[in-house]
Amino acid sequence: MRIFISGGCKQGKSSLGQQLALTHRAWPRYYVATMQPGDEEDEARIIRHREERRDWEFITLEQPRHIGELVNLCDPAGVVHLDSLTALLANEMFLASGEVREDAGEQVQRELTQLLHNFANIVIISDYIYSDTRLFPFLTENYRRSLAELDRLAARHCQVVLEVTAGYAYPHKGGELYRSFRSKME
Repeated sequence: MRIFISGGCKQGKSSLGQQLALTHRAWPRYYVATMQPGDEEDEARIIRHREERRDWEFITLEQPRHIGELVNLCDPAGVVHLDSLTALLANEMFLASGEVREDAGEQVQRELTQLLHNFANIVIISDYIYSDTRLFPFLTENYRRSLAELDRLAARHCQVVLEVTAGYAYPHKGGELYRSFRSKME
């Protein structure tokens, strides 16, 4: 079970991903949190996400950078819920020190490829941020291009690809498999 979920901000991607991870019988279940809070709204979101999964038997791993380390931290027989590529790339590209790593996308691609080769059961969350035609400054365009490449990599390796809009999931790949997972959730 490899599932990639993309969509707009605050559309229900994380909740859906968690529910889909729960449909799998594999154990242990890992929730890999990549967000580094930047303000009170982020803190509140993190608290809400923790509350949502409190009774769902996830092992939470705070991994805002270096996701390749998960290969050594997680049991390959388990389920990994990675939330999100968007935050992970931002953390790797725009360091807390103020340094900018323009090649961060390449590093995250290598590490994501490692995860996809080591974990048969993975749910990957990302934000869809490239629908406008506006040209942005170089660093923003580099980030958007890098995230698009990560999303394409995830979509290529996943059996199910979903886009979540207004709380509804639209399957772009693996629709029948997704429907079988949904039936287990009901």
